[in-house]
Amino acid sequence: MKHIYLNLKRFDISPANGGVNRIAPMKEWAKYIVDNTQENLKHYNNCEFVMYMPEAHLIGAVNTLKSGTPLEIGCQGVYRADTAVGGNFGAFTTNRTANAAKEIGCSSVIIGHCEERNDKMGLLAEAGVVGKEATKVVNRILNQEIKVAEQAGLKVLYCIGEKSEELDVWDSVLGEQLEIGLDGVNKNNIVIAYEPIWSIGPGKTPAGKDYITKIAKFVKEKTGGIDIVYGGGLKADNAKMLASIDEIDGGLIALTRFSGEIGFYPEEYLEIIALYLN
Repeated sequence: MKHIYLNLKRFDISPANGGVNRIAPMKEWAKYIVDNTQENLKHYNNCEFVMYMPEAHLIGAVNTLKSGTPLEIGCQGVYRADTAVGGNFGAFTTNRTANAAKEIGCSSVIIGHCEERNDKMGLLAEAGVVGKEATKVVNRILNQEIKVAEQAGLKVLYCIGEKSEELDVWDSVLGEQLEIGLDGVNKNNIVIAYEPIWSIGPGKTPAGKDYITKIAKFVKEKTGGIDIVYGGGLKADNAKMLASIDEIDGGLIALTRFSGEIGFYPEEYLEIIALYLN
């Protein structure tokens, strides 16, 4: 099966406030995106489509889904603990639990995105925990998040990746993220997203086909064949190249336009999917 994921990050903020939402009024944002994509996605067989929405828009997105749609809605992270019968009844102020996401109508969650990893590393640095010990702690916390997500019935897109200063030891970095992050989890509920952090962003050289293929083969060997998607940004420019890599099972889309009025646009999202799947 192929997997196409869409991470809408904080794209629900208007340009007046530093954001990139130019497509719809804020209260209609999620509805507009779902309405303008779900029917067209029915044209594709054997492909999973998941949109990860900011928390304020999850209910609106779920309520916009039509019967028979191939589109699923997911959340952008879950807390490492959760409610339980006879246990914690919901004392998790500021933290979204997996059970809450499931009851809202989410079916999937993205865990370990480089932005989440950076946030956790920053918190540990404030406490004086840095270097290899900090990365191990982060991987252990992400492992806890995966387990509570699975317990709640959510599928997981687990992100891994190496930074520029880790290129010489990429195999040990990614190997540790996989070994610790996936320890004791049900791998049938997991898809891996590979983020070449060193190549993401303006002015950086994108990862090439040979490098991506090398990583994908490594991940499949380490995990026993778990599906892996390219998390460095599935775009119109690289869709055909990624589609030509047998070991890559899909991609993670964020921005669809990288110049001019940058941002996410539904029609461009559908164009990228057509380029990749056709």
